[in-house]
Amino acid sequence: LHIKNILNLLPQVDRYLYHMRLSDDVLLDLMARFQAEMVKGLARDTNPTATLKMLPTFVRSIPDGTEKGEFLALDLGGSRFRVLKVKVSENGKQNVQMESQIYPTPKEIIHGSGTDLFQYVADCLADFMETKNIKHKKFPLGFTLSFPYIQRKLEEGILISWTKHFKARGVQQTDVVKSLQKALRKHQDIDVDILALVNDTVGTMMTCGYDDQRCEVGVIIGTGTNACYMEEMSNIDLVEGDEGRMCINTEWGAFGDDASLDDIRTEFDKEIDLGSFNPGKQLFEKMISGLYLGELVRIILLKMTREGLLFNGKLSTALCTKGKIETKHIAAMEKYKEGLSNTKEILMELGLAPSEDDCIAVQHVCTVVSFRSANLCAAALAAILTRLRENKKVARLRTTVGVDGTLYKIHPQYAKRLHKVVRRLVPNCDVRFLLSESGSGKGAAMVTAVACRLLSQRKQINEVLSLFKITKENLIGVKNRMRAELEYGLKKETHPVATVKMLPTFVYGTPDGTENGKFLALDLGGTNFRVLLVKIRSGRSKSVRMYNKIFAIPLEIMQGTGEELFDHIVQCIADFLEYMGIKGARLPLGFTFSFPCRQACIDKGTLVGWTKGFKATDCEGEDVVDMLREAIKRRNEFDLDIVAVVNDTVGTMMTCGYEDSNCEIGLIAGTGSNVCYMEDMRNIEIVEGDEGKMCINTEWGGFGDNGCIDNLRTKYDKEVDEGSLNPGEQRYEKMTSGMYLGEIVRQILIDLTKQGLLFRGQISERLRTRGIFETKFLSQIESDRLVLLQVRRILQQLGLDSTCDDSIIVKEVCGSVSKRAAQLCGAGLAAIVEKIRDNRKLEHLKTTVGVDGTLYKLHPHFSRILQETVKELAPQCDVTFMLSEDGSGKGAALITAVAKRVHNVAEN
Repeated sequence: LHIKNILNLLPQVDRYLYHMRLSDDVLLDLMARFQAEMVKGLARDTNPTATLKMLPTFVRSIPDGTEKGEFLALDLGGSRFRVLKVKVSENGKQNVQMESQIYPTPKEIIHGSGTDLFQYVADCLADFMETKNIKHKKFPLGFTLSFPYIQRKLEEGILISWTKHFKARGVQQTDVVKSLQKALRKHQDIDVDILALVNDTVGTMMTCGYDDQRCEVGVIIGTGTNACYMEEMSNIDLVEGDEGRMCINTEWGAFGDDASLDDIRTEFDKEIDLGSFNPGKQLFEKMISGLYLGELVRIILLKMTREGLLFNGKLSTALCTKGKIETKHIAAMEKYKEGLSNTKEILMELGLAPSEDDCIAVQHVCTVVSFRSANLCAAALAAILTRLRENKKVARLRTTVGVDGTLYKIHPQYAKRLHKVVRRLVPNCDVRFLLSESGSGKGAAMVTAVACRLLSQRKQINEVLSLFKITKENLIGVKNRMRAELEYGLKKETHPVATVKMLPTFVYGTPDGTENGKFLALDLGGTNFRVLLVKIRSGRSKSVRMYNKIFAIPLEIMQGTGEELFDHIVQCIADFLEYMGIKGARLPLGFTFSFPCRQACIDKGTLVGWTKGFKATDCEGEDVVDMLREAIKRRNEFDLDIVAVVNDTVGTMMTCGYEDSNCEIGLIAGTGSNVCYMEDMRNIEIVEGDEGKMCINTEWGGFGDNGCIDNLRTKYDKEVDEGSLNPGEQRYEKMTSGMYLGEIVRQILIDLTKQGLLFRGQISERLRTRGIFETKFLSQIESDRLVLLQVRRILQQLGLDSTCDDSIIVKEVCGSVSKRAAQLCGAGLAAIVEKIRDNRKLEHLKTTVGVDGTLYKLHPHFSRILQETVKELAPQCDVTFMLSEDGSGKGAALITAVAKRVHNVAEN
C-alpha cells in the first residue's frame, strides 16, 4: 500500500510541477538561446539591449604557477565580509598560505550610505592589519565584489546595480575602487595598492586556475549565480585590441530579463519575482540560486496545501511567512537516507503535521525544484563550453570548470546532477569540475598576484624589446653612414677597404622595348637552381614567355668542391635542354649568380666570397663564367654562348625596367638583402670612361662590417653572427634579411625563457636547434588575420608548447625584429635615392624601385614599414615600389638581350 501510495503521489506532484521538468530538447534550445545572447553581449552594437552583459574583466591571464609574494584581499558580496592575507610561494612547488578574518555586514551598513559602507570596509582592513601586526608593510590588494560592474581597466569598477540584499545609497554608476581608496586615506598608517577589482566568479576561476592550468571557466552557484570564462580578445568589441584572451563576466543571472524565458517560467517564478526587491530583474538567477530556491519550495507547498493536496489542507503561520524555508532546508530534505526524517522534522518546525505521504511529496517537490536549477545551470554552462570549443576550433575540448557557492557545496545531489547533465548536453567536451577552496578571497589575491607577475614580466620583456626600437635620429645616422660608404666604394683610393663593395656590373642601360629572340637563363642563389628558356618579343605586342625547371642543390654539393658544384649545374642544364628538345641550339645565355662578384666586363665575374650557406671550395677568387665553361667542356655534349653574369638584384631592376622606364633601382629583401642602382659613369672611379651610366651592385649586406653600426647591434645579433658560417661579415644583411631574422627571434626566445618569461621557463630541445625558426614563421605569426590559437599551432609545430600569453609575447618579439629590419632597409634605400637625386642636382626626384624577395612579398608589414621609412628619411624623393615578377630568370634574359643589342650597335 505504501509503495502504491508513493507511485500515485509522485506522478501527482510531477503533474503539478509539469512546467518545471525540462526535457533535453528544451535544454538544447536554451543552450542555443544562451549562445545567441552571448554573441549579442559581446558585440558593441547589440550589447546595450543584450540581457547577458558579457562584461570585460581585464583579467587576461590565468595563474601559471610562478606567482609569488604576499597579498591582501577583501571579499564583499555575500552574507559575510572577509579580509585575507595570502602568501603565494613558488620555491619549486606551488604553495598558498592564508590567514583570514570574517567581519559581519550589519543591515544598517549595507542598506545605509555608500560612504559608510566603504568606510566600514576600510576600518575592517585596518583592524585586520593591526591584529596581524603588518601595518608597517606595503601590500598589493585585490578586492572581490560580487555585483555587476563595468570595468575599463583591472583596478576600476563602475557599479551597475546592487543585487542580492545589498542596497547602499549613492554607489551605483560610481567607481567602487575610488570610493575605497578615499576611505583608506583616513587610515594614514596603512599602505595598500589596489591592483585589481575582481568579481567572485572570476576569483573562483583564478583560484582553480592556480591548481589546474586548464581551468578557463568559473561558476558560482550559491546565494546568487553567475559564470565567467576566457574569451578571445578578437571577439570582444568593447575592448581595444585583438591579441590574447580576456576573462568575460557573463552576469548570467539576468538572462531572460527581456521575457525570452517566459515560456519556461512558471506561476511560482512570477510570484517570487513580484515579491523580490528587484522585480523583472535577474530572472534566470531567481530560478537557480540559493537565495530563491527555499522560497520557491515554500510558495509551491503553500499552493498545494491550499488546494488540499498536502497536510490535509491545513496551513501554518510559518508556511505562510516569506523566507521560512531556506536552501539549507532543501539540502537537508534531499539528503540520502536521512532525507525523509529531516523533511518530517523541518515540516514540524514549520508548525505542520505531516503524514509520511506528505513528507515523500515535499521531498519530491524539493527534488524537482533543485533539479530544475541544476538543469538550467547545465544548459548555460554547456553553451559556454561549446563557445570555448568553437573558439579553439577543436573537435573535442578538454577543460576545467572551477565551481564555488553554498548550493553547489552543501546540497547532497546538486553537483552530481549538474555534472551529468552538462556531459550529456556537450558529449564532445571532456570537463573536469574543480571545487574552489575559499575561492573569492583567494581568487582576488590570485588575480593580484597574476597582475604583479604580468607587470614585472612586462617590464623585463620591454627591456629586451627596447633594444630593437630605433629612433629617427638612429635611422638618419644609418642613412648618412650608408651614403658615406657608397662614396668610399666608388672611389679608387678607398674602394679596397670599403664595406659596401659597389661592384660595377657592366650593364649600361635598362631595356628599351626593342629586345627580341630566345635566351637561356640560369639562376643560382639559394638552395634551388633554375634553368629557363625565355622568349622575348618586341614591338607593339611586346611579351616575355618563360619555360623553366627547378633543380635542388644538395647540401653536400653546396659545401663540396667547386668542380662538383659546376658539374651538377651542367647536369641540370643538360636535363633541361633534353626536356625542351633544344640540345643542338647555341643560345645566348645569362647567368644569374646571386653572390658578390667583381666584374671586369659583363661576361666575367670573379667570386668575392660565398654567402647564404654556400661553401664550395676553390671558387673564391675564380671567374665563375670560366668555371661554367670548363664544366660544359668536361661534359662535351653541347655548347652555349655565355653573354652575361648577372646579379639577381640587377635582374630585378631590369625586369621592372622592362615595364617601367623610370625604374633604376633594384632591391632584394628575401633570404639575402642587396640593392643595385644606375650610377653616373663619372662617379665610378674604378671603371674607365665618364659618359652615360652603369648599374652598380652595391653588395650592401657588408655595410657595418667596419663597426659603423655596432651601436645598433644587440647581443642577439652578435650571437647570430658568431654562430653563422661567416662571423664578422655581412652584418647589415644579418640584421635585415630573411636568412637571419628567425634566428634572431630564436635567440631572444631562449633568453626570455631563461628569464622564466616564456614556455614556463622550459627550453625545449627544438628551441635549442639552430635554424628551426624560419623567417616564413615570422610572416605567418605576424599576420593580422591570424588569431593566437593559430600562432600556438605554429609554435606547437616547432615543438614549443605555448600558452596564450606566450603566443602574444612571441608575436611581439617577431614584430620588433621584423620592424627593425624593415626600418634599417628603408634607411639604406633612402641613402640610395638621395644619392641619385644629388647626382642629377634635382630639387625633387621621381623614381621606381623594382623589388623582389620573400620577406618583402610575404611578410604582412615589412613592405609598408620599409616604404614609410624611405618616405620619412628622403622626403624630396617620390619613390614608387614595383614588385618584380621573376627578376632572376626574366631579368637575366633581359640583361643578355640588352647586352646583345649594345654589342650589335657597337659592332655596327
